[in-house]
Amino acid sequence: MRIDIITVLPDLIRSPFEASILKRAIAKGLVEVHMHNLRDYSTNKHKNVDDYQFGGGAGMVMSVEPIAACIEKLQAEREYDEVIYMTPDGETLNQQMANSLSLLGNIIILCGHYKGVDQRVRDLFITKEISIGDYVLSGGELGAAVLCDSIIRLIPGVLSNETSALTDSFQDNLLSPPIYTRPAEYKGHKVPDVLLSGNFAEIEKWRENMAYEHTKTRRPDLLEE
Repeated sequence: MRIDIITVLPDLIRSPFEASILKRAIAKGLVEVHMHNLRDYSTNKHKNVDDYQFGGGAGMVMSVEPIAACIEKLQAEREYDEVIYMTPDGETLNQQMANSLSLLGNIIILCGHYKGVDQRVRDLFITKEISIGDYVLSGGELGAAVLCDSIIRLIPGVLSNETSALTDSFQDNLLSPPIYTRPAEYKGHKVPDVLLSGNFAEIEKWRENMAYEHTKTRRPDLLEE
């Protein structure tokens, strides 16, 4: 998979890809992540990529020309399955969306900034709009990092134990059950006997029941879906 990220703040988004699972995925050649500084595509002598709103109002707007130049250059070099815009009014990211995106070959992610992008960018170039939650950040960079992490960890070979991702919360519209490790008892709190029994059929049944009960208590909306 190849991910191209368009941003006005490339330094802000680099660090998540320089550690842990994402770093190993890149080192293994399982994913390529390329940062593109939008200012490199500005024809303005000051390298500005924003301007005032038509009609007045507070906040600057990202201009269409540099964004179009960057996207068109990338699309001339290869085909992309999706051109994604990170925006608060996009479709809310969930596990099912991450699963679907992890199967793609090439994607572009545009990070919004300031008041957002000129609407013509969305009309002409964007194929999918994604939000990571009902709140506003200073820019789309952190949202893009979250999106990339949720996708890349699902690519075969990225996790040392590939079955781990299949038992994560939300994979079956259920939250994960409680999990334990050593010691078997801590300050009077014991690990459930079934987990120490070695009976894997009973352990799996317990986990399924606990996942259901956990979801019913904390996120009953998931069961309705």
